[in-house]
Amino acid sequence: MSELNPWLNIAPDSDFSIHNLPFGIFSLPNQRPRVGVAIGEFIIDLPAASQAGVFAGLNIPPVVLEQPQLNDLMLLGKTLSLQIRHRLQQQLCDATSALKVAAGVLVSRNAANMHMPVQVGDYTDFYSSIEHATNVGKMFRDPENALLPNWKHIPVGYHGRASSIIPSGEPIRRPKGQTLPKGQSKPVFQASQRLDFELEMAFIIGKESKLGQPISTQEANEYIFGMVLFNDWSARDIQKWEYVPLGPFLGKNFASSISPWVVMLEALEPFKVAGPIQDPPVLPYLEYQGDSNYDIDLEVGIAPEGKEETLVSKSNFKYMYWNMQQQLAHHTVNGCNVRVGDMLASGTISGHTPDSYGSMLELSWSGSKPLTLADGSARSFIENGDTVKMRGFSQRAGKRVGFGELSTKVLPSHP
Repeated sequence: MSELNPWLNIAPDSDFSIHNLPFGIFSLPNQRPRVGVAIGEFIIDLPAASQAGVFAGLNIPPVVLEQPQLNDLMLLGKTLSLQIRHRLQQQLCDATSALKVAAGVLVSRNAANMHMPVQVGDYTDFYSSIEHATNVGKMFRDPENALLPNWKHIPVGYHGRASSIIPSGEPIRRPKGQTLPKGQSKPVFQASQRLDFELEMAFIIGKESKLGQPISTQEANEYIFGMVLFNDWSARDIQKWEYVPLGPFLGKNFASSISPWVVMLEALEPFKVAGPIQDPPVLPYLEYQGDSNYDIDLEVGIAPEGKEETLVSKSNFKYMYWNMQQQLAHHTVNGCNVRVGDMLASGTISGHTPDSYGSMLELSWSGSKPLTLADGSARSFIENGDTVKMRGFSQRAGKRVGFGELSTKVLPSHP
């Protein structure tokens, strides 16, 4: 379907074009959450569409579309989800479709509440941007040898906390923990003074593997259902004190925020690009074929309470040194199994220039170069009342596929 001409009026700059059709979980007032697909300013209510006969012949159990998460739908296999997506594309180009004539199938996105799209079983966070890893190494280790010896040989990662992953729109509280203030020899317990965002993307597992069964780079895309924007909140001062020798803990597990719409990997196929040259060459199990990075423009804005937003970063997912296929292959090469709903995040996505860095740690260079926002206030890290907004989209040859907005407000610490 190279030419798609929908009867629905969709703005040219809409993230939710007919080439996208991402899946999510929505609800209307006094109604239960259910599966929907975003198109322009609307949501296609999939249970209602099914009742109207839109999916005739696809053998979709109705109960699957009425669930408050996508896990059950994903368990039926990506082939079925792709059939739903393709059927919707066909129906959106058919002026006699029940999508157009049946009542209650199209719902205004403005009238809907969005929920966590998946029930996350396990969550892994990687550290796959060479620009980000180099910047952090320069700040805290050795400017001449910023990368640790293993960094160019393995996609470095750690297991995070799934229970504190939240959807866009849900606020977070400033975390408390132990920190070691500069110039002091003993730690103190206090609210974090260096709260930070991390601009990331995450992919969601849509196919289970067996314990002991590695997934190769060639097989990886079969297991990846789709992607979301991901803000991996970090308390830099708590993290700095605690991370040796076992790594991130309280500095990271208090919250991570995701965008509500899951963009299928197939929708991003037209935007594949070559990744950075990996030197030295990787070990055989990390080798891959073809273009495996994705050209996705990313941006971050900060809006103080009651004030306008200031754009502070513009980056791109194509900068990632380690791609998703390599991350999944490395994650499972020892036999670790994955399950439907598992979420694997990219790590902070930084570009080559200071305005493309993906965290306040880098943008303010650990607080030494504060940013000035549109209202005249300065920021080294995120303050109470700030709302951090992330957006991402791909655009090429008249096609646009986006993720919408990921928005999170920071509240004061819990009393």
